[in-house]
Amino acid sequence: MLEFFWNLASFVVALGVLITVHEYGHFWVARKNGVQVERFSVGFGKVLWRKVDKCGTEFVIAMIPLGGYVKMLDSRVDDVSDSQRNRTFNDKSVYQRIAIIAAGPLANFAFAILAFYLMFLIGVPSVKPIVGDIEINSIAAKASLPTNSEIIAINENATVDWQDVNLALVSAIGDEQVVITVKPKGSASNKNFYLNTSEWLFSPDKESAIASLGINPFRAVAQAKLAVIGKNSPAEKAGLKIGDELISIAGERINGSWQKFSEQIKLYPNKAVSVTVLRNDVITELMVKPEAKKYKEKVVGFLGVQPVSEPYPEEYLFEQSYGPISAIGESVNKTWNLVVLSFDMIGKLITGDVSVKNLSGPISIAQGAGSSANYGFVYFLGFLALISINLGIINLLPLPVLDGGHLFYYVIELFTGKPVPEKIQEIGFKFGTIALLSLMSIAIFNDLSRL
Repeated sequence: MLEFFWNLASFVVALGVLITVHEYGHFWVARKNGVQVERFSVGFGKVLWRKVDKCGTEFVIAMIPLGGYVKMLDSRVDDVSDSQRNRTFNDKSVYQRIAIIAAGPLANFAFAILAFYLMFLIGVPSVKPIVGDIEINSIAAKASLPTNSEIIAINENATVDWQDVNLALVSAIGDEQVVITVKPKGSASNKNFYLNTSEWLFSPDKESAIASLGINPFRAVAQAKLAVIGKNSPAEKAGLKIGDELISIAGERINGSWQKFSEQIKLYPNKAVSVTVLRNDVITELMVKPEAKKYKEKVVGFLGVQPVSEPYPEEYLFEQSYGPISAIGESVNKTWNLVVLSFDMIGKLITGDVSVKNLSGPISIAQGAGSSANYGFVYFLGFLALISINLGIINLLPLPVLDGGHLFYYVIELFTGKPVPEKIQEIGFKFGTIALLSLMSIAIFNDLSRL
């Protein structure tokens, strides 16, 4: 329950910030172009807080934090006197209207650059993308990708950490081949490996792009000793304790191998099995009943424990940070790459290379907000930047109810010299509403199916 409220609070904060940024873009450019802004609202529904400034704009925070709007004076819907007409939105030139509408998404992109800039100034603890194990018969195994090697680039796009690797692989969905450049351990030269991805099956809701290719990131060696016992887990219920050294399972000795124990426990979903441990120099045998969980299309036993691990090699750890000047270029580049990736994913959704099952809605966003906030402020900044980019791109889609739909009409007006007829606009708005509600329904359904 505590996790639910934490995720909810993080979601409200994140969405509130991003909506404010988006609407402020419209608001600021509208005022600069002499448009009277009637209301600036963050959220919909019942008003929780309001304030009117000296220009007559009502600033509002409403109960439902799932959007916002800037209401501008418009003679098509408002009673406007002749003296006020030059302050209406519809009285402005088509270039001014385009600037006002485009300012919302552009503000989101600008905010992403700022968030990444702060993130890079503070410094992001990162891990070099060192290949650990390779799954047998996987795509990576068939390409003979070597273990203990550092991934330098994906399709000639440089990668410095696992996030870069994952994003680069996601952008390669639908490609017949992926080229992974690695630097083998102890080698001074890089080597390319060509992965045949013509039959690559990737489900983002189930596993990462990295895991779907059969690549396991390097992990510090785990000992057959318990470091964490999950609350109300099968392990806690069976009486296992932190510090217990695992000796055997079902009478079979594991010889100090955590991996062997982990593999064996998976064979007993909802089945009682004996586990022998060494506790305070005393051999103790306990009966445990692992919980059944679905993993990679299989039902496996889950005990709810984590092992003691050896220290992670320091040479694999680094902090991704930059100075005040160089951070500008890095943040702009990061934002640009994510914008390109997002548009690429939209194109692949249309062509069918990416399934609509991969769409995420507010529940997934809330979970992401909560987990990133748990890791710390710098990670929450990265999450805000990512969602801000997505919010900007979604609003640029040419659906009439979104900013992109309005821009589409204004571009037509720019070339034809006259506004799109109101009847056609109304039909477009109805179509856009249906399309947007359909996408939202799919996203929410996907969220619920992942719970």
